[in-house]
Amino acid sequence: MTDNTTRRHQVRLLKQGWTFEVQENQTILNAAQEAGIRFVSSCRNGSCRTCLCLVKSGRVRHLIEWPSLSFDEKDDGYALACVATIDSDVEIETDQAFLF
Repeated sequence: MTDNTTRRHQVRLLKQGWTFEVQENQTILNAAQEAGIRFVSSCRNGSCRTCLCLVKSGRVRHLIEWPSLSFDEKDDGYALACVATIDSDVEIETDQAFLF
């Protein structure tokens, strides 16, 4: 028997107090938009850094090998929402999220 259930996790935007769901391998940016939350973004490929956010808890994984983040920024918990997905529930800080 095959289980077709997609894993989902929650993102909580700490400053705004909003929560939304992210499906497995879906970017934070796309999931936010589906939930009616607009992250300021431009390139959608991890190069412009417009959607930079700080992950305060949980596990984030970038879908590209070298997003425009330094090693220190990655180590400090920064992520680019346009090319990042989550492997657990996460809490994120950003000033770049608004309701549609």
